[in-house]
Amino acid sequence: MSTLRSQSRWCPLEQQLLQKRNSRENWDRFIPNRSAMDFDYAFYMLTHQGSSTRKGKENPPRYGEGYRKLLAEAMNMNRSRILAFKNKTPPRVELFPSNFSSDKHTESNPPKARRRYISQSADRTLDAPDLMDDYYLNLLDWGSSNVLAIALANTVYLWDATDDSTWELATFEDERGPVTSINWAVDGRQIAIGLNNSEVELWDTTASSHVITLRGCHRLRVGSLAWNNHILTTGGMDGRIINNDVRIGSHIVVETYRGHEQEVCGLKWSASGQQLASGGNDNLLHIWDNRSYSRTQWLHRLQDHTAAVKALAWCPFQRNLLASGGGGNDDRCIKFWNTHTGACLNSVDTGSQVCALLWNMNERELLSAHGFTQNQLTLWKYPSMFRIAELTGHTSTVLSMAQSPNGCTVASAAHETLKLWNVFGDPKEVKPAPKADPEPFAHLNRIR
Repeated sequence: MSTLRSQSRWCPLEQQLLQKRNSRENWDRFIPNRSAMDFDYAFYMLTHQGSSTRKGKENPPRYGEGYRKLLAEAMNMNRSRILAFKNKTPPRVELFPSNFSSDKHTESNPPKARRRYISQSADRTLDAPDLMDDYYLNLLDWGSSNVLAIALANTVYLWDATDDSTWELATFEDERGPVTSINWAVDGRQIAIGLNNSEVELWDTTASSHVITLRGCHRLRVGSLAWNNHILTTGGMDGRIINNDVRIGSHIVVETYRGHEQEVCGLKWSASGQQLASGGNDNLLHIWDNRSYSRTQWLHRLQDHTAAVKALAWCPFQRNLLASGGGGNDDRCIKFWNTHTGACLNSVDTGSQVCALLWNMNERELLSAHGFTQNQLTLWKYPSMFRIAELTGHTSTVLSMAQSPNGCTVASAAHETLKLWNVFGDPKEVKPAPKADPEPFAHLNRIR
């Protein structure tokens, strides 16, 4: 029984080696192969042949050389080798399968992708005189038609990145200006312009013509704008957030959100158009949901920030993931939120005021713009939040950032300076954007 048990535990590899050891084959060509040897003849050659040679020197043989050759052929005594060896080395026994070999394993792996080079200096620097040095305003945006819009005092200028042309779109009187916010529509043709006198104008950039003016929505300046298809959302210094339907000649107020006690300085719709994130100077972050029973009641009221919340960015590859940044030296944090549950997933102290956030559309990376002390752009690897690179060059607070339609180039605006950075890679090397991770029960607002 003990023998059977021990044999049952043998692995197939050990049994194979044991069978080959017990076989008649000999695995070393330098050890005589006994199965191919004639021991009687070998004994005769070692004993009689040696003695006959010695005797031959003393007593010459009685028979001639010819007779001895015939006798050797007849008796099969013309073999010259006493020991027999194998002709060639047998194949090597592999104790492990070939796919476990380190050399073959590395050869099967594709070569590592070339690490992306990130230039520490801006690709281009443009003058932006009269750019208002106000943290709470949003004066820069890049449209889907590859046209960059920037507001300088009372005037909105457009720069076409395709042909490098620049022109003036609109200039407003001192009684209405300065311009306090701009935001492109999804089609890349229309642009919304918020003014200091609480009005909002809609312009057609292809014809350089005024379309409509929104009046009576706010009592103070409009510092933030966000589009959701045909709905234009405006955020004012009065703390109100208003959804305007601008499909007809005169706008229609669809909803009014009340939750902020001070100026609304950040507005961002999610890619699905179902959730709106709003940040204010009251250090509050609200999540509004179109699918909730009360559309004008916030879904989540998040109070973890200790400074104004202007920097907002929805993740392009994971639903219900929002990044927010706190301004001022009291906060300095980037926080990540699950907007479905309202949970704070992570908080990172950046060491300086967070003014703007942008996700890389082709990699899992996040770019942040900062103020005092270094006024830098920081590229983070998500979700480890490892600092990949820090881009310096601005001499004052980086007030705003905008991303090109292909997702590669970033424009940053500071005091009287506009810089273009190729921080997210070469357009020729851009990979497809990662698919969004489905959120469980994302289509439901509440689970009963």
